Amino acid sequence: MKFFLVGASGQVGWQLRMCLARLGEVVAPSREAFDLMQPDPLANAIRAERPDWIINAAAYTGVDAAERNSDLAFALNAEAPRHLAVLASEIGALLVHFSTDYVFDGNNDSAYTESDPTGPLNVYGASKLEGERAIRAFCEHHLIFRTSWIYSRRRTNFLLTMERLLAAKKEVCVVCDQIGAPTSANDLAVATTGAIEHIVIQPKGSDLKGFWGTYNLTCSGETSWHGFAEAIRDRIGQTGLARVLAVSTREYNATARRPQNSRLSNEKFNRMFGFGMPDWQSALESFYQNGENVG
Repeated sequence: MKFFLVGASGQVGWQLRMCLARLGEVVAPSREAFDLMQPDPLANAIRAERPDWIINAAAYTGVDAAERNSDLAFALNAEAPRHLAVLASEIGALLVHFSTDYVFDGNNDSAYTESDPTGPLNVYGASKLEGERAIRAFCEHHLIFRTSWIYSRRRTNFLLTMERLLAAKKEVCVVCDQIGAPTSANDLAVATTGAIEHIVIQPKGSDLKGFWGTYNLTCSGETSWHGFAEAIRDRIGQTGLARVLAVSTREYNATARRPQNSRLSNEKFNRMFGFGMPDWQSALESFYQNGENVG
């Protein structure tokens, strides 16, 4: 098989590049080689490669910044996926795309399923939802994975920010009333690769229609951002680290509104593919014990 990986330098993309290599050839151009704001050169490269799968791990992920740069957020999170969906249909490729818990408003009392009504509270969530809709409209053979609270040793993420603040300050204030599941980029890449492999190994002539669509895919379990920060502090295990203080969403007063309930049910993915993600605590423990390939 041949994979064309868009966003290979990001948190999830970097891990995917390594995981997918065991299934076949991975074409992973750098962000400098192709600009998602200029879709034609990227489309020409994909047409030339004729991949079996197009994997889109690129996104505009600055939640607060998206409130100030909505045009850019929609260009990267909605228009770019639309171009890739059209292209995938044109060349007969299968498409994998990553979305977010932020497509929901957070008012559910329980974990969200894939069929629950969406209602994003911020520009980032709205742009990602528009990307989902574009893929469904233009590419039948797709997998959309909604995930949450991604962390790794690359780029910018909550875990890296916490490590820096815990070492530099005496006290760190973290929101305690938003609930979700921290998800390792490595575990997400492993699960994505496993799902692709599960589809590929189906007997020749099998009807694959039931596999296509949208799935929640996060580590299992739940915690708050404050609980996540405390777990990071505990696993660093050093003396002299800052205290982690719990504050409400209202007290923190971030630019963009966030859903208070970001819990996603993975039941559909587990049932369809026959395996699931680790719980967030054991995944974090493994992250600190075993490290991560970051290049």
